[in-house]
Amino acid sequence: MSKRDYYEVLGLERGASQREIKKAYRRLAMKYHPDRNPDDEEANAMFKEAKEAYEVLGDEEKRAAYDQFGHAGVDGQAGMGGGGFGGGGFGDIFGDIFGDIFGGGSRRRGPARGADLRYTLELDLEKAVHGTEEKIRVPTWVACGTCDGSGGRKGERPVACETCAGMGQVRMQQGFFTIQQTCPACGGSGSTVKNPCGSCHGQGRVQETKTLNVEIPPGVDTGDRIRLSGEGEAGPQGAPAGDLYVQVLVKEHPIFTRDGEDLHCDVPVSFVDAALGGELEVPTLEGKVKLKVPPETQSGKMFRLRGKGVKPVRGGPPGDLLCKVEVETPVNLNQEQKDLLRQFQESLEDGGKRHNPRRSSWFDGVKRFFENTG
Repeated sequence: MSKRDYYEVLGLERGASQREIKKAYRRLAMKYHPDRNPDDEEANAMFKEAKEAYEVLGDEEKRAAYDQFGHAGVDGQAGMGGGGFGGGGFGDIFGDIFGDIFGGGSRRRGPARGADLRYTLELDLEKAVHGTEEKIRVPTWVACGTCDGSGGRKGERPVACETCAGMGQVRMQQGFFTIQQTCPACGGSGSTVKNPCGSCHGQGRVQETKTLNVEIPPGVDTGDRIRLSGEGEAGPQGAPAGDLYVQVLVKEHPIFTRDGEDLHCDVPVSFVDAALGGELEVPTLEGKVKLKVPPETQSGKMFRLRGKGVKPVRGGPPGDLLCKVEVETPVNLNQEQKDLLRQFQESLEDGGKRHNPRRSSWFDGVKRFFENTG
């Protein structure tokens, strides 16, 4: 089945900014993350699709290759190494295809570097904004403690494979052609262990759950990655370890919504305070602040508290906190309160349009609409 367009996956136009790309990925990641959708294969597939799209479009170089060549520009199996034709170019591509057939490009190989790992770390908004240190447990391959990663008994080191003479490849003659393939004796590593370690059976590594402390810098957001060099899988027979990439996923907050460096929150205000004005205590991530509500404030009015947002992870001034007023209609009124409100309403009607200008202009517009329609 062909892949969907990455912009379509994130619901974006091709000219979308990096901020829009991150925001779209964050929304989808929160919606489809496996921890929020256990045993939901469709949600898991949607999460992986969104993650793959963000890893390409969130990287300027990969995005440029994708915009020019499509999926072929970033697919490793297309022979472009994930970055289009920018790496080794056509020479590397044709060398990979024809080198094995005609025996070209043969070189001595060693044990492969360990695989990179990825770990999704969910953080509260407060921890993401202020920074923290998190302890994580990662199941992985680690160097064998018995043989110190050599794979051999009593410190015995791997030796060149006798079958391929350490090349990792063997050649087979089939008529006119000489075909080169991976050595079956050493699996392409070019080395073997004559007396394998009893703990790791010659691999030089064992499976283990590793506990790591991860320093989270202040200001991280969903989609940000922290690279821990050398904390991935240990390579076989003493080969270097891969890296561990910790991917951040910020949890939803009961009060604040984050948009880049800015924070948003809804502030309920009684209709008396909205009409007469007042002073409210508003929460921020640093504590409470006073917010003055001027008289005749309407629902939906936005107040900006400068510098009360998030300080960017890569430096710069902090964002703002935007407070949206939501005028709250009173509920559970007793009879006396209802009577007072009716008297209050009658007094407003005596004043004509001056007390409710928006309501009056709206009904005037409705009246003209029906007159024109008729």
